[in-house]
Parts: sequence; structure tokens; C-alpha cells
Amino acid sequence: MSGTFTPPRLQVPASVLDLIGGTPLVRLDRFVAANPRVELYAKAEFLNPGGSVKDRAAAAILRDAAQGGRIGRDTVILDATSGNTGIAYAMIAAAYRYRLKLCVPDNVTVERKRMLRAYGAELVLTDPMEGTDGAIREARRLHAAEPGRYFYADQYNNDANWRAHYDTTAPEILEQTDGRVTHFVAGLGTSGTFVGVGRRLREYRSKIHLVSVQPDSPLHGIEGLKHMETAIRPGIYDSDLADEDVSVSTERAQDLTRQLASEEGLLVGVSSGAALAASLDLAARIPEGVIVTVFPDSGTRYLSERFWEPEQGR
Repeated sequence: MSGTFTPPRLQVPASVLDLIGGTPLVRLDRFVAANPRVELYAKAEFLNPGGSVKDRAAAAILRDAAQGGRIGRDTVILDATSGNTGIAYAMIAAAYRYRLKLCVPDNVTVERKRMLRAYGAELVLTDPMEGTDGAIREARRLHAAEPGRYFYADQYNNDANWRAHYDTTAPEILEQTDGRVTHFVAGLGTSGTFVGVGRRLREYRSKIHLVSVQPDSPLHGIEGLKHMETAIRPGIYDSDLADEDVSVSTERAQDLTRQLASEEGLLVGVSSGAALAASLDLAARIPEGVIVTVFPDSGTRYLSERFWEPEQGR
């Protein structure tokens, strides 16, 4: 018996922007095995084309600016970044042939610098001791000196940042959990993910429990997160939104990051380890619930860091 095979029609994305979002939830049963009435899920944002949750915000910021006529062929897109948003900007800028300049702390990993340069971004390396705050100050200085030359994307104060998560990440979580999510946990960097998702989930269910996560010290090694008390606070940060704001040590975040790789096959960054730490503490003290957290990025951009070897990571 013979017949004709007709392959399914596949939707071909028009651009890299069409690959952003729609990331799956990964269930982490082993971490909450002691209480089967608690479900723990992680949003696998490292599966975005640029490798991080920041693809969503960068796409929204640049789309909004382009539609508003604030980006032209002679305009240079400018922002400060510790890496992930910059990589997302650079990926999109390469696809759309925009010019891009990024202020980046000089101590970011070599992987991130190489990725940014591979996409064609111009880097301005800032004092590593000043962290992202130093990069922010330099971006502000450059923009003030030549405001007509730059579109200053200003991810820390741009409402398109949190709205990207309000419009996309949160609805995906609701759909993927059939609306059963009871607790949401996310780290604070620009705070866009936590604010956008938290606001949308609270509209859906007013009693949802929102937990924000930050490092326990100004001198920390959790890339992408801010110690809000001592850092330049993002303008989009809503300090009244969280039911709880918890602090996580660098050492614990690193330990759990290694564990995710070696025991779950999830090679993620340290901010994912911090999010997991806060989620596990929450899971240990609630009788039941559906916890969703966010794993913001891939561990591939941090492999040169010493913490991957436990005896050296202390």
C-alpha cells in the first residue's frame, strides 16, 4: 500500500523577534518531594533566542521606540547593562541593522563580552568596582553630552520593560498552569520581570503571593540582581508590590546553580540559583500551592567563573 506524505505546514518566523517568548515551564518535583501538595515550576527563559529573559524587555523597548520614531538609521541605541539586556539589544540590532553602544562593567565575563562583540555592539567598559551603577552613570553622561546622537533606551526606567512581562510572560504562566498559580518568585535586577508579571497575576487573583529576591549584600556575585538598598533604584521598581522581599547569599545561589546543572540537566546562571533558593524556602513553609519562579538565563555565559568548581567557588 502506498500513499503520498504531506508534511505539516510550519510557520516560518519573519525575524528573530518572532522567536522570543513562549518558553516552557519546567517542573522541579525533586526539590519539593517532601510535600506532594506543593508544585514548583521554573519558567525556562534561557530558551529565548538571545539566551535570557531580557529578550522580552529589549524587544519591547526597541519596538516601542521604532514605532514612536525615536530610532532612525543614524541613531545610536545606548544603554547600560551587565550583559543580558545588552546581548538582547545586540541580537536585535544586528537583525535590524541598528547601531548600538553599551556601557558595561569591565568585570563581566569574557563570554558576555565576546557575545556582544560578535553581534557588532560597541562597548564602553566601566569601572568594575562601581558595577552596573557605574555603567548607568556613564550612559547618562554620554547621552547628556550628545542627546541628538543617541536613543537612550534606559531599561531601568523604561515602562516598556515591565509591560513586556505584563503582556507576555504573565499570560503564558497563567495558561501553562491553567490559572492555578498561587505563588510567584522572581529576582530583582531592573525589576521588570517581577513588576510586570506580579501586576498581571494580581489582577487575575488578588490573593496571589508575590516574592521578590535580591542579594543579601552589596558585594555579591549574583549577576543580574541588585541589592536595592545600596544600588541606584530603577524607576520602574514598585517596592509595595511584593508580599515578601527575601535575601539570598551568593554561596547558596552558586551551590544550587551547580546542583541544577549536575542533577537536573539545567545549565543556568546564578540568578536562577537565587530564585530557586527563595522558592525552596517558600515551599518548606506552605501547606500547598503552585509556585512559579523564573530562571532568567543560560549558564553558558558564565562558564569561565570559578564557582563551577566547588572547591574553588568559596
